[in-house]
Amino acid sequence: MAKGGQTPEQPGSPEVRAAWARKEAGDVAGARRDAERLLAGSPSPEDRAEAEELLRHTSTPKALYGFALLAAAVFVLLLLLALTRYA
Repeated sequence: MAKGGQTPEQPGSPEVRAAWARKEAGDVAGARRDAERLLAGSPSPEDRAEAEELLRHTSTPKALYGFALLAAAVFVLLLLLALTRYA
């Protein structure tokens, strides 16, 4: 147990901690590349879990693609209505 004023060491290897630090600094693409590079090798189970967690945290939600498709469909519908009205 850590004494007052001391912080316990974070889990994972330095590579995993560097990837999380890149994410926290705002470089999400770089953090994902680091995590994928780490997973391409043969990481320890703890490092594998941390890298997969990082990839989960930085992935695009699937619902966002559905909303984008819906917005595109509405835009095309409005465009077609405008073209038939004013053409």
